[in-house]
Amino acid sequence: MKALQVVPMTTNTILLIHKDPNIAEVIEACLTDLAGWNVRVASSISEGLRQLTLAQPDAIILESSVGEIDGLLFLKQIRAQIATQEIPVLLLTLKAKWSDLQESWFQKYQVIPVIVNPLDPAMFAVEIAKVLDWDLDC
Repeated sequence: MKALQVVPMTTNTILLIHKDPNIAEVIEACLTDLAGWNVRVASSISEGLRQLTLAQPDAIILESSVGEIDGLLFLKQIRAQIATQEIPVLLLTLKAKWSDLQESWFQKYQVIPVIVNPLDPAMFAVEIAKVLDWDLDC
């Protein structure tokens, strides 16, 4: 009789870069508790770059207020490295309108803007799963 082979389920890992620890905690809870994903949290771009090598995330969620220059440098760095250039980056924002500069670097660095105004904790994981085209088993 053949033994049944069990294929382990993989859990998606997200690197969340957000400077506000309270909001980061809410987002982390939404993604871990409601979606079952692993979330690594960084409070700055520099910490995010360090975490990036440790976490090897499937996606990155970047808060828009970390600073346009810092965010742009972060995107340049990760898109320049073979190991990280294909990782989807979602930019959390409260605004629906973008400057021409932002729109051009969204396209150039393959950034997906996600408008969260207001942040709905019950639907946040669903929205992220939809944007990333991930299955949500909840």
